[in-house]
Amino acid sequence: MANYGMLRNYRFTDAAEDIRGSKLYGLDDEKLGKIDDVIFDHSDGAIRYVVVDTGGWLSTKKFIVPADRLRPSTEHDDAFAVDLTKAQVENFPPYKETDLESDEQWSDYEGKYRSKWEADPVMHRKETDRNITPTTQQMPGNSPSATAAGSADARTVESAGPTEIEDTGLIEPGFAGGTDTVEIDNTAVGIGPRWDTFQDRLRERRHEVIGTRASERREDEYRKAS
Repeated sequence: MANYGMLRNYRFTDAAEDIRGSKLYGLDDEKLGKIDDVIFDHSDGAIRYVVVDTGGWLSTKKFIVPADRLRPSTEHDDAFAVDLTKAQVENFPPYKETDLESDEQWSDYEGKYRSKWEADPVMHRKETDRNITPTTQQMPGNSPSATAAGSADARTVESAGPTEIEDTGLIEPGFAGGTDTVEIDNTAVGIGPRWDTFQDRLRERRHEVIGTRASERREDEYRKAS
């Protein structure tokens, strides 16, 4: 069985605790879509990604965002925000829900997805020292040698001073300079009380969710066999 799962049709007793349906806004208050589901770790219930339904502006309909990149929206009640634009989302590899059914397929997708966060050289906004793309050592799963190499690269960039880039606020296809670094972490804390309550409920009920999903899969297999 795959290590990651989704809620799909599972509903909490108190609908107010559910973040699904919340709007997600990007840079310049651009609406990116609504949170359609979450991808969580079966072992501890920690949310790794949110699945965003774009409503149709994206050809693949949905995309994912690492949970630790979210923050509460300051402009909209009960909404979330992330430092992304539609153009950057379009640069992600197409998300397919079926990849979650296989650890191998999901690992392959995550590798491609992460590469979009680290593919370009480390760049900085004009007159700042803030990374727009992550250094090698900031990405999970790197070897000690790669980490050391990344540290050396980062020191080289820092010593050279900020790169002269037009101060548009973002670099394509990199990520916005509004955050200190771009990292894909394994957990998300401190996003806000609503998020924390939702994740706590998911952790408490993850075995029930996993059991429900397993039952649904068996029913689907039975119908197909019939």
